[in-house]
Amino acid sequence: MYKAILMVACLAFAKALTAQTLVDPTLSYYLPNPSTSYNSEISTPQEVLGYVPGKWHVTHDKLTEYMRVLARESDRITLENRGTTYEGRPLLLLTITSPQNHANIEQIQADHIALSDGSNASTANMPIVVYQGFSIHGNEPSGSNAALLLAYHLAAGQGAEMDELLNNTVILFDPSFNPDGLQRFAGWVNQHKNENINPDSYDREYSEAWPGGRTNHYWFDMNRDWLPVQLPESQARIETFHNWMPNILTDHHEMGTNATFFFQPGIPSRTHPLTPAMNQQLTRKIGDFHAAELDKIGSLYYTEESYDDFYYGKGSTFPDVNGSIGILFEQASSRGHAQNSENGVLTFPFTIRNQFTAGISTLKAAVSMRQETLDYHKKFYADARKENNNGAIIFGDYTDPARTDALAKILLRHKIEVRSLKNNVTKNGKTYKKHCAYIVPKNQKNSRLINAMFEKRTTFQDSLFYDISAWTFPLAFDMDYDENASLSDAGDSYDNSTPSIAANQEYSDYGYLLSWNGYNTPKAINQILERDIRIKVAMKPFTLDGKKYDYGTIFVPVQNQSKSPKEISDLLYNLYLKNKGIYFTPVKTGLTEGIDLGSRQFRALKQPKVALLIGDGINPYDAGEIWHLLDQRYDIMVTKIDVNDINRKDLSRYNTIIVPATYGSPENEVVDQLKEWTRAGGTLIGYRSALRWMSSSKLLPLTFKSIDNPANNITFEQRSDFYGAQNIGGAIFETQLDRSHPIAFGFKDDQLPMFRNTRLFIEPHSDSFRNPIRYTDNPLMSGYISDLNLEALKNTVPFQHNNYGRGDVIGFTDNTQFRAFWYGTNKLLMNAIFFAEEM
Repeated sequence: MYKAILMVACLAFAKALTAQTLVDPTLSYYLPNPSTSYNSEISTPQEVLGYVPGKWHVTHDKLTEYMRVLARESDRITLENRGTTYEGRPLLLLTITSPQNHANIEQIQADHIALSDGSNASTANMPIVVYQGFSIHGNEPSGSNAALLLAYHLAAGQGAEMDELLNNTVILFDPSFNPDGLQRFAGWVNQHKNENINPDSYDREYSEAWPGGRTNHYWFDMNRDWLPVQLPESQARIETFHNWMPNILTDHHEMGTNATFFFQPGIPSRTHPLTPAMNQQLTRKIGDFHAAELDKIGSLYYTEESYDDFYYGKGSTFPDVNGSIGILFEQASSRGHAQNSENGVLTFPFTIRNQFTAGISTLKAAVSMRQETLDYHKKFYADARKENNNGAIIFGDYTDPARTDALAKILLRHKIEVRSLKNNVTKNGKTYKKHCAYIVPKNQKNSRLINAMFEKRTTFQDSLFYDISAWTFPLAFDMDYDENASLSDAGDSYDNSTPSIAANQEYSDYGYLLSWNGYNTPKAINQILERDIRIKVAMKPFTLDGKKYDYGTIFVPVQNQSKSPKEISDLLYNLYLKNKGIYFTPVKTGLTEGIDLGSRQFRALKQPKVALLIGDGINPYDAGEIWHLLDQRYDIMVTKIDVNDINRKDLSRYNTIIVPATYGSPENEVVDQLKEWTRAGGTLIGYRSALRWMSSSKLLPLTFKSIDNPANNITFEQRSDFYGAQNIGGAIFETQLDRSHPIAFGFKDDQLPMFRNTRLFIEPHSDSFRNPIRYTDNPLMSGYISDLNLEALKNTVPFQHNNYGRGDVIGFTDNTQFRAFWYGTNKLLMNAIFFAEEM
């Protein structure tokens, strides 16, 4: 009887504990040491939020509120707002250390930076710098929710162990890498939370509406932007990183619900060769601290079985080429408040506790390994200075200073010295002109980072990649460059702060000519068309007043316009002032050598009226990149239409519809409506996987090349690697351009590097003039591709056009605006939008 009563009592207690964990966790569930005392004058999370973390998902506004409270109440914390997201949310950073260190923080920072500058200063008493960052994917929220608890612990915890921690560390605390995504996801799961927590994965709480909370405002995966630095959130954290050069950086993520907990190192063979072996050894040693702390709470974990350290654009890998140690944490995700999993009911509080514990173990490792890690940081830069870093890199495109400057700005954001050009230089058949080219000295602190950004690599230890295998920046920008330039050609340091000298306004009562080469030209042309001013494009080259004008030259006639000659002149001059690389040449005659300005070889352009298909079945990354390009770079208004609502929309408002990569095919009714709209004169532009259904529906007839790859002599254990090796995770390939075709207008050369991460191979059209872009006989420029796929890719085409009724259908197999830094192929989409009727 006694045993039965005891068993019932135990079951009742277990049920109560489970209910508490599911519904209403207490602070003691998380905090690591029951004997640790906490300063009662520091507000607990629940005193500000109204609940203990884990009961609800914290929204970014409440997370921000609590961090501001801690900064006011604790002399261990200072708070900085480093800017705002696209949606106007603050990008907060807390600096957490002892009051004594805060009083000397500028000297501590200077001494730490000096380690990478060749200082011989002793590291014996120097604090270690740890950057702790949370939830760069908004729907991986356990990190930011754990940040509430970790910040409280560091602000209020008392005792000798805490004093030692704060005296020996400076913690750069980033509670939300992705404020917009976190806010979006928290709103979703909180509004669908049941009073009786339901762990059934079918519940709406666990099925986010498209595009989900993973991404930022423009649907970018921000954990791929540490190297390109194109987004405001990335720019803020990279500025912090380089201002401090932290020794350890942690990046808290989530993964599938049926997993456990992962911490680095990842798969050893997938580490980038530029990362020193000591980096991985220290990572492994830090891992012992994670294991010890997770063991204390009985959490399962694993390491070295997945993920990698190859692409330097991820948060856990970027530090590795900067003398730091990046640590990836991946927690199995509840994706809401609780879900059934292979390991039992996975609750949101449990995921928070694991992330909090990993935050604690990181700091314990930092204190214990302080001098060893600081010495590694110092040695990293000392070794880099000993490497062969003579000479310089030169890069530029004399036809497009804006695109050249865009690459220079990325280097400057990474504190890489960039110098102007003293005089014009010709090297290996390429011309680099003053004011349109820059020199990067190799012998500088960030020489290894420079190598990582400029290198071309085609041989690899492993054939599987978690992310892309190539990102060579001058190729991404379609930029002439040479890695054996002379520093004798370098001028003053370039800092992007010197304004361009404006030329005097030149007036014409006949017309103005503008090269299409400039990156900002589509933006300027759209603004002219918005004002109902007629514009024409040259289909052939010509010469006027001794100056040669290429395919795609823009002509703005002055007479018979809706605006006066003075109004046109003023508008063009203002566009010149606001857009680098835009210069309208006034002309006084239409008589040229070649096609005259009144020739029918000048075709009238229409203002773009663009719709972008989004919603279920559309790849949100691809859609977001197109939205961002049009909205942020070119100021072209774009209407986002949900593919499921398209049958209720009047598509005649638009002359261009863009279809990003799709998962499967839209409903037949959607395809039929797109056909009808295109027949009536619209331009339909499709990307990547959308080409499958566009071809099968006869919108864009294509012949796809199939590949036979039998799995001979492959064991069951090897099957994943066998199939994985055939993926093209992301590499760079050479194409040949027919520059007379409108899709190639504005490109200086007939060779164009293109980024590819698909196995969509299209046979060229039987009419050669319909293949204006073609992969070459030896296309691989940088990155990994299997021999089988490389052979299949040769001489295929990444672009095709088809006349459909009175309209045009255009298809790209490759992403022309990949992650917002692939500037070199952005013009392909602009050409498709502006010149489709001329193809």
